[in-house]
Amino acid sequence: MTEGSTPPRSAPPRAVSTPCVMVCAVDGASGLCLGCYRTLKEIAEWSRLPEEERVRLMAELPSRAERIDPALR
Repeated sequence: MTEGSTPPRSAPPRAVSTPCVMVCAVDGASGLCLGCYRTLKEIAEWSRLPEEERVRLMAELPSRAERIDPALR
């Protein structure tokens, strides 16, 4: 690259799919987020997981709702 030239443009990063609904509170009994039903570990690692693993987990999340006290849902 010569002085004054601009570097080649690369494609912007793809957005990471996420089940987050911006309701971030963790149920102490189950350890699940009340908004998305992920564990704190899953939330922390989410952006580093392969897309296939995120898709698999997102399919599983709705069934986790029954692990949370209905009074909290």
